Amino acid sequence: MGAGGRVSAASGMPGRPVVELGCRVRFGGRAWTVAALVGGQVRLVAEDGEVAAVLLSLLFADGGFELLEAPGVPGVPPLGLLESLPEAVRERALAWERHVREVETGRPGGTGAAGSPRTEYDPQMRTLAQREEAKVAELSAASMSTSVVTVRRMRARYRREGVWGLVDHRSARPRTALGRADERVVAALQEVLEAGRERSSGTLGRLRVYTERLLAEQYGDGVVPLPSSATFNRLVHALADGRGLLGSARQRRWRSARPAPPFVPTTVMAPGELVMMDSTVLDAFVVLDDGVAERPELTIALDVATRTICAAVLRAKGTRSVDAAQLLAQMMVPAPMRPGWAEALAMEHSVVPYERLLSVDARLEGAAARPVITPQTIVVDQGNVFISSSFIAACESLGISVQPAPPGNGPAKGHVERTFSSINTLFVQHVAAYTASHTGERGKDAEGEAVWTLAQLAEMFQEWIVCGWQEREHDGLRHPMMPRCALSPNEMWAALVAVCGYVPVPLGREDYIELMPIKRQKINDYGIRIDYRTYDHKVLNPFRREPSSAADGLWEIHYNPHAPGLVWVRLPKPDQPRGYGWEAVPWIHHTLVSAPFTDFTWQHIKRTVARRADRAQHEHDLALALRELLERAAAGHGTRREKVVVARARTAATGGAVWGILYGQQPEAEADEAGEDVFGTSDDEEFLTDDSAPSVWPAEPLGGFPSCAAQEAQEADVPAPRRPQVTVYDPFEESLRW
Repeated sequence: MGAGGRVSAASGMPGRPVVELGCRVRFGGRAWTVAALVGGQVRLVAEDGEVAAVLLSLLFADGGFELLEAPGVPGVPPLGLLESLPEAVRERALAWERHVREVETGRPGGTGAAGSPRTEYDPQMRTLAQREEAKVAELSAASMSTSVVTVRRMRARYRREGVWGLVDHRSARPRTALGRADERVVAALQEVLEAGRERSSGTLGRLRVYTERLLAEQYGDGVVPLPSSATFNRLVHALADGRGLLGSARQRRWRSARPAPPFVPTTVMAPGELVMMDSTVLDAFVVLDDGVAERPELTIALDVATRTICAAVLRAKGTRSVDAAQLLAQMMVPAPMRPGWAEALAMEHSVVPYERLLSVDARLEGAAARPVITPQTIVVDQGNVFISSSFIAACESLGISVQPAPPGNGPAKGHVERTFSSINTLFVQHVAAYTASHTGERGKDAEGEAVWTLAQLAEMFQEWIVCGWQEREHDGLRHPMMPRCALSPNEMWAALVAVCGYVPVPLGREDYIELMPIKRQKINDYGIRIDYRTYDHKVLNPFRREPSSAADGLWEIHYNPHAPGLVWVRLPKPDQPRGYGWEAVPWIHHTLVSAPFTDFTWQHIKRTVARRADRAQHEHDLALALRELLERAAAGHGTRREKVVVARARTAATGGAVWGILYGQQPEAEADEAGEDVFGTSDDEEFLTDDSAPSVWPAEPLGGFPSCAAQEAQEADVPAPRRPQVTVYDPFEESLRW
């Protein structure tokens, strides 16, 4: 016999079966349980209670001997599952544990328990069968009727599973919220719920009708009956509540757009390591030209590491890829101090290490307290603006990786989405003509309260970024050495730039042209034709009908959708270091249409003017129609649609001189590059100081309106916007406090 009540079928031979107490063996064609190992004998107990004593040599020599089941080592009982059981079931299992231990060891607490065993359960005086019979008698006397077979079964379960094997598993069966519902009804209801995820919200009654209709199509009329309305409604909630299939349409869309869990947080340790870009319609009206009130569109770039709003562009509706490219330029260029800003907003008066950075980048002199961050990776949505070839090419030229988020997945760029919400509560709701986030919260005449032009609102927003956002503590910004102290974006940038360093990226006029949208076309005898607009200039003479050096033989052309009256062509220039240079080529009808317009205006004209002649004459007709539209709208005539189109064009076109905001003045090379002024503009032209319109501020209120808005309306001979009748809150008086 082996040590500890174990014996091997062939002593010393590895891999042989080991017989021990409690194991089940096959002997003589029957299944037995090993009850004892004494000397050279083994005592076996059959399933019917028969006991046999067999020599070990005979047991192993039997031709049908087989080790059927060896007792496993009891593991730690699943205490958590035991706690989830009803108290009566749990107490019954624990009571059986004490009875089984007493039968096997003589003590209810087990072998190591203190005290002496009772006489009827003493292993030295009673056999196992006698102890089992004694336990049956004891339990029967206590009104717990049982049998020897039940006691043996409980002992076997206890050896295999511990106390969990003694539980009445009928009470531990998993419960389902669906109850006994028909599986066909459940499957049909799930299909209806999934199909309605993107639909408008409806009632539970509609779900019942659709489910009944689907069951009739699949199985026939009346074959699968629906449960009662109360049971059906409970079934709907059981299927839909945990999966976000009920609630408002907005909640369902948000739930369906979520990526599959688990969610792993993204750790960003350096400025520019991860930048998120997105656009949204601002919850406020602005006054465009001719008194047209409209909600503008805001596009921002947010640095995740510092929560810095690196750049922001406020446009009339219709953000283009050139606006996204402008964000890239703004991010890498110091923000200049604007006229009228407090000296405290300058970078030299902020927490930023100004003196050390100035020695590296001289452009920071006189800059505002907004960090200059070069992005490494940009996260964008699937909007046409951010996945356009021109924007991707602009990012590639600057060594920036573009990472598109899954379609319709707001949580993938949750930082910038949350920033839009903060902008709405911290800035926009204090602006006149605030519209609130949805129509249910909108005032009676929010559009009539509009007093700010797009240029003025953009100016105020740029100022608020520096003084309101960059200096405000953000709960998500924590310094490793001061984890309990929330930092502002400027403080976080100052802490990280000392570790990560700062490398300035200078941008010039040619870099801005590189960021514009691209077209590749031939240079024909008539010049370059883009969307029924022909561009021509004498600088193209040497290259007409000539292929370029590119593989496709086409010439690279860059254009600005906000100012389509001019394009830039990359032409070879051997005398320059790069071997090429940019030449500005004007539209041939730029003298006919002198007012600003955009590609948006041009598309409107193309839809309204039918072609009645050849291509050249049709282009001339389009130019005449465009001029008439601009003049008619400037005189205050035309439909509301035409006024909106022209107002958007004027607002967007005035933002063409973007380098006015980036550098404070237009580079001299821009006017002298082509050798002449192709548009005949005056040398005394005053360049813009804002990214969207001239920075004009009211000196004194005129008739309750800011003087610039009223003066522009009077110069255009258009009635000024109507002043609404307000009592407690007067947006016009409020506007004068800014």
